[in-house]
Amino acid sequence: MTWPAVPLGTLTAFAMGQAPPSAETNTDGIGTPFYRSGEFGDLRPTTRIWTTRPLRMGRRDDVFICVVGANSGEVNLGVDGAIGRSVAAISPDDRLDQRYLFHLLKSLTDRLRKGAQGSAQGVITKRALAEISVPLPPLDEQHRIVDLIEDHLSRLDAADRGLSLSLAKLNGLREQAITGAITAAHLPGRGAPVLADLGTNDDELSSLPVGWSWKRLGDVADVVGGVTKDANKQGNPSFVNVPYLRVANVQRGYLNLDTVTHIRVDAAKARALRLEKGDVLLNEGGDRDKLARGWVWEGQVDNCIHQNHVFRARLYEPRLDPYFLSWTTNTFGGRWAERNGKQSVNLASISLSMIRRMPVIVPPAGVAGAVVNELRDQLESFSRLAAVLASSRTRGAALRRALLSAAFDGRLTSSKRPVERLESVLGV
Repeated sequence: MTWPAVPLGTLTAFAMGQAPPSAETNTDGIGTPFYRSGEFGDLRPTTRIWTTRPLRMGRRDDVFICVVGANSGEVNLGVDGAIGRSVAAISPDDRLDQRYLFHLLKSLTDRLRKGAQGSAQGVITKRALAEISVPLPPLDEQHRIVDLIEDHLSRLDAADRGLSLSLAKLNGLREQAITGAITAAHLPGRGAPVLADLGTNDDELSSLPVGWSWKRLGDVADVVGGVTKDANKQGNPSFVNVPYLRVANVQRGYLNLDTVTHIRVDAAKARALRLEKGDVLLNEGGDRDKLARGWVWEGQVDNCIHQNHVFRARLYEPRLDPYFLSWTTNTFGGRWAERNGKQSVNLASISLSMIRRMPVIVPPAGVAGAVVNELRDQLESFSRLAAVLASSRTRGAALRRALLSAAFDGRLTSSKRPVERLESVLGV
């Protein structure tokens, strides 16, 4: 089915947002609701901020699109209120249905975002919006297309919510399996946790069986910070160029080594900070729930060191295994770090002296390795199931993209028979 293609600029009016002075915004409900891309929701923005000096307005009948930054290309149905510079309000005329335009722009999000990457801040310009080619069927056909899209999307949304809930439950079961294994939850004869008071918040520690104990991280491992990057010293000809791990490389339960950057440092420091197999890595800063996250270094990159925002714990307690320790720091340790870390305006952090006081579990000799071997097998089963669920979510996202593509080239409404299966129309 062929429909005329009409530039969006001939079907709409645009209001490009403008931010009022910050002194004239508030969170007390005084004035006019004020919307930026950060307030975008699944369908419409959420009201969190108001302004006493609205400069550019949007309406409920508009379509809002984020035009600046990492969220550029995201789309919401409009609301009545002022809009900031990260938002454009698009007002369709009587030839263009609001929800038809909303779904059309949703189908173009990736393309618009890529087109915005050429500018320093990723800006989608008014001209770029005006030049979007709109397939323009009659209004009654637009309404029919919207009804079909939203019917299918509601089914896909329900399926995705179910998959997302299953993944959340699986993650909960995974953590239960880890905490149960590292505390020997199946063993009787348990005692309350005993740990010398060092002025830290040590709540929520588990009871342990006889022969198991809580110790401080600094009592079982040599814990050090890494190198601080100094741009002024990078040209020093006596320095050596070595790979180093950043916070982004150190995730909870795995290392992301897709991108490992290099740094020039003094040769003696490079030797002192060189990672060894079995070192346990823990992050010093970031979001509060990510403090102390980390995993075990397995020697994947030769001569690798770590930056100052990544701590390295090198075990000298023979009863412990590095994987056992890392599972402890990622569960009990992570929650402990949330309670004992510091919070700035944007980031949380935990100091080297504080993380040395983190409580860790020490089982009897020979136990940690057995726990690690048994738990690995169990976690591999969880990982396989998680991969299946993630694959299903990926297929759902592909169906969503194919649905929108079919909607705007006429395939959704071209059949004279009701559509029984989405795949039969999309050819996927």
